[in-house]
Amino acid sequence: MVTAVACLCASSGAAQESPADLARAIAELQRQQQALDHRLDQLAKAIDDVAWLARVGDVAVVDKWRILGPPDANPANPKAPGATSPIKFYTYTFVPRQRPSGQKMPMVVLPHGGVHADFNTYYAHIVRELVSQGYLVLAPEYRGSTGYGRSFWELIDYGGREVDDVHAAAQWALGIFDDVDPKRVGLVGWSHGGLIALLASFAYPSDYACVFAGVPVSNLVMRLGYQDASYGELFSAPYHVGATVRQDIEEYKRRSPVYQVEKLSVPLLIHTTTDDEDVNFIEVQHLIQALTAAGKKFEYKIWPAGSGGHSHDRLDTPQARAARREMYAFLARYLKPPRPVRFDP
Repeated sequence: MVTAVACLCASSGAAQESPADLARAIAELQRQQQALDHRLDQLAKAIDDVAWLARVGDVAVVDKWRILGPPDANPANPKAPGATSPIKFYTYTFVPRQRPSGQKMPMVVLPHGGVHADFNTYYAHIVRELVSQGYLVLAPEYRGSTGYGRSFWELIDYGGREVDDVHAAAQWALGIFDDVDPKRVGLVGWSHGGLIALLASFAYPSDYACVFAGVPVSNLVMRLGYQDASYGELFSAPYHVGATVRQDIEEYKRRSPVYQVEKLSVPLLIHTTTDDEDVNFIEVQHLIQALTAAGKKFEYKIWPAGSGGHSHDRLDTPQARAARREMYAFLARYLKPPRPVRFDP
């Protein structure tokens, strides 16, 4: 960016221009850089979509659908045409190629993690493992996901209507796939996806049989206190929350599972680790303490330092695979897949 501005100044004589002119030039370069970044993200998404077929196409029928979610939570112009219309977003489905004839399948809803991230082949081995057990895997690209342009990116509603997008995708799948058992639908998510899984289970408890939350974002008030300023700016942006934690603490509490633990009424398993470099252990520890204080029945496991940090159970190491086997054993208790992973304690 600095080089580009220097070139602009040299080529246009901007060194003699006013500070306001230079500021406008810099703003234009930033706008162009953002547009390029989004185009590159869209290209990366298109390439990764092809890679899904190579990574899991032998065990799953892979498809990508465009469906509807609730309207924009924060439209720039609420009176503009379409401002209150449902938003459109994509969702992936991975249907087992091998499944018992005449039997209904269980379904795992798997929202991706990350702020402005996306569902990509980072999850390929986990999808393979789930599909191989007989689960239909549903992975919604909820509002704010990367790879679909700036307008969709700016629809982000962290801990808000993105949760409703994920639930809308689950309800859509039950309407499309008549061989999915509506009584055997589970939620699985890590990090930001763990927050979504928790909030979805709190908001729609009768629609989910169980929930797994790995290293879940649990308390945005706490989290934004230990993250850097650039992270906080993702939330205080005018198209998002539009305020800092200090300016509107109640809004951040509304988006945090730790302040809603009394709503838990489905089986829950939490995995965390003491050396998480992203979702600090103190945040998940606070969630565990709040659930315990509320008298909730749930399960959790704290992995020791050196296990792999934030991605400790999503790696391809023996320890990570063992951790996932514990998760699969938990899911199998409530979702009863046709080919459950054998669990040896």
